Amino acid sequence: MRFVIVTGMSGAGKSSVLKFLEDINFFCVDNLPPALIPKLAELCYEQEGEIERVAMGVDIRGGKLFNDLFNVLFILEEKGYQYEIIFLDASDNTLIKRYKETRRSHPLSRKGAIEDGILQEREMLKEVKGRATYILDTTNVLTRELKAQINRIFMENQQFESLIITVCSFGFKYGIPVDSDLVFDVRFLPNPFYIQELKEMTGNDTPVSDYVMSFQESRDFLKKLVEMVEFLLPLYVKEGKNSLVISIGCTGGKHRSVTLANALYHALDQDKHTLLLKHNDIEKDARHKKQS
Repeated sequence: MRFVIVTGMSGAGKSSVLKFLEDINFFCVDNLPPALIPKLAELCYEQEGEIERVAMGVDIRGGKLFNDLFNVLFILEEKGYQYEIIFLDASDNTLIKRYKETRRSHPLSRKGAIEDGILQEREMLKEVKGRATYILDTTNVLTRELKAQINRIFMENQQFESLIITVCSFGFKYGIPVDSDLVFDVRFLPNPFYIQELKEMTGNDTPVSDYVMSFQESRDFLKKLVEMVEFLLPLYVKEGKNSLVISIGCTGGKHRSVTLANALYHALDQDKHTLLLKHNDIEKDARHKKQS
């Protein structure tokens, strides 16, 4: 039987994950007091195959009862019940934004600042995060991408890496993305902007990408970049890092950076890694022209 505890930061996507698990035939229970988990596990194991997948949502809404979680995990281990923990996380700024958009208050800051509640919750969850089987960072993840991650783990049984890699293109004239971990400047490559028939296209268009990649320096850069990223990824995973943003920039974020971001995204192992692709500034030149 697969017995899964879903927990993590409030606003990070726990309810969505429980829904996705329910869609793939998990028996799901939300906001269960931790003290009742061993009893539920016992009942499920007694069904002798009738219930093969169980998921429970546990979070700090349980108040003091949440503190019982570690005692409960010890009881499960004593009884020989195997379990997995999914921990949902997101950056503080993302959580604050989500709370403001939904106009909801944080469970720990009903009369105070959302930031204070998040800080307090992070401290409370530090130990359980350290014991998690899977850490899913939803900062830059769309709902459909989060669902795909859950399916990869529980339907396709693929090996899980908690590191989510976002490959991002941007334009230096609009600023380096603030969440960047690695930044690469490709302004040394020939610029399609100065070729009339390519100027209005983007790196998503074949004529532009073919032009950029026709130069030996582009191909050499991509080869060395892929080698370096593949060298770094297992080291980041070993360190416990769960989100990596690789930003590639050119002048306007429309031609060269888009081409190389696409190329890096497709060069990395899609089955082994959780990969996201973003083009931050690809449409900004067109919008600025309309405004002017």
